[in-house]
Amino acid sequence: MGKITGFLEYKRELATDRSPTERIKDWQEFHDHMDEQKLRLQGARCMDCGIPYCHGGVMIAGMATGCPVNNLIPEWNDLVYRGHFKDALDRLHKTNNFPDFTGRVCPAPCEGSCTVGLIDSPVAIKTIEYEIIERGFAEGHVVAQPPLVRTGKKVAVVGSGPSGLACAAQLNYAGHEVTVFERADRIGGLLMYGIPNMKLDKSVVERRVQILSQEGIEFVVNTEVGKDYPIQRLRENFDAIVLCTGATKPRDLAIEGRMLSGIHYAVEFLHKNTKSLLDSNLEDGQFISAKGKDVIVIGGGDTGTDCVATSLRHGCKSITQLEILDRSPDVRAGANPWPQFPRVYKLDYGQEEAFSIQGKEPREYGILTKRFVGDEHGAVSGLYTVRVKWEKDDKGRMVPIELPGTEEFFPAQVILLAMGFLGPETSLLEQFGVDVDERTNAKAEYGKFMTSVEGVFAAGDMRRGQSLVVWAINEGRAAARECDRYLMGHTQLP
Repeated sequence: MGKITGFLEYKRELATDRSPTERIKDWQEFHDHMDEQKLRLQGARCMDCGIPYCHGGVMIAGMATGCPVNNLIPEWNDLVYRGHFKDALDRLHKTNNFPDFTGRVCPAPCEGSCTVGLIDSPVAIKTIEYEIIERGFAEGHVVAQPPLVRTGKKVAVVGSGPSGLACAAQLNYAGHEVTVFERADRIGGLLMYGIPNMKLDKSVVERRVQILSQEGIEFVVNTEVGKDYPIQRLRENFDAIVLCTGATKPRDLAIEGRMLSGIHYAVEFLHKNTKSLLDSNLEDGQFISAKGKDVIVIGGGDTGTDCVATSLRHGCKSITQLEILDRSPDVRAGANPWPQFPRVYKLDYGQEEAFSIQGKEPREYGILTKRFVGDEHGAVSGLYTVRVKWEKDDKGRMVPIELPGTEEFFPAQVILLAMGFLGPETSLLEQFGVDVDERTNAKAEYGKFMTSVEGVFAAGDMRRGQSLVVWAINEGRAAARECDRYLMGHTQLP
């Protein structure tokens, strides 16, 4: 249970980061490690609160609380406090296939549901998770563990993002022969090309993929199912199929001037940058450069932050981020009580870097883009905006109301659309004949994951819509369990 007087004695402390002005000069991860003694004291702050919402992963009033993969957080916090790092690693891997990913990119809903957070700063759960797994790798405890017995069943997993990799890992653990198909040239999906290197170093993804390969999973890259590999052939060669291709259809902004050059989807900007970085250290020029340009990112969220940070590393002239929503409050609002995830203002790593360079927050809140304008060559040169306020309409829905006299022009030679995703690309689902829901996601009941087509399952963002990496892992694991039940008539997968 940690130390009886843990959080009363020790304040929350996180590992230090490299300074923003230094880290924007390279593409390396910017988090430092925490000293073991300090880490153990952070573990001591977790005091067996009786009802640990941190690992609940339940929905309360329509919002998720705690860890979606039900990490045994109080257990491994206590083990870290006592110095039993190998045991902590074993407990961590009980519920999470990839703490090396979530320890870096998860927004930590567990911390938002930490009981200590009611009266003090929450336990540094994400930091502890990161240190447990990295220590495990450093000490050689994370090794391939191939199954002792094979079932003779073959499963195809389409898509190698977090849900696909988690699903493949669990099915392989159950003894099935698993093949993962990926249309890109590298395995990892969102983990490889959707998240920039300074946030998740690609060597971290590659070392985990290597372990999965050593455990017997076959990876096939540069192969788009339904195009390079026919659907019928897939059905003939495998006993079951799990679709994990993500929600990759970006939301567009259909306003005047949209066809001007220099306006790009954020996902295209991030993908090309990482590929060029890995292929040639950006020397091949096969990426969208923000160097010396005024850059505007439309949309908030993690993707918008990643675009800000990437543009700064290119050496942009200026960076501005436009958000149609109002600024979040500094503390929880009454409608957002504990243990829900706190919707509060934060200065994320990209905004922190922009602040250090420009001397101010890059975000403009409550602002709507009205039209793009360009030069005589058809290239974008800026955009016009108007300020908005949010009010309820006659149906009780919050809608933006434009404020007269607030029109404004922002110069920009690169504009990045980071407004989220509408759902999965439809071609694959149509070829399989899978029913879709009203949001065009693959229709498959949570907990069962079987689509309308016998033997075809769906998981991750493709089924639930755009979400967190940790939710993708949750779905991949659960879909593997149901796929195993379908193949064997029973399952022992968690």
